[in-house]
Amino acid sequence: MKLRITTIGNSAGVILPKELLARLRVGKGDELYALETPDGIRLTAFDPELAIQMEVAEDVMRKRRTLLNKLAQ
Repeated sequence: MKLRITTIGNSAGVILPKELLARLRVGKGDELYALETPDGIRLTAFDPELAIQMEVAEDVMRKRRTLLNKLAQ
């Protein structure tokens, strides 16, 4: 899909067609992340930093399951 860079106020931007927004499962107001890969730039709605934080949280929850159960009571 070919995208054109356009002027938006004093900045430059890209207008994403509806079909691309649907494939990314995003809409107005959502955030996208541009990740640099060996093949170029990847545009994604997936937040890699949040994924790392969630992995750490899940690891803590697995290791401290008994303590978390006591705190929930």
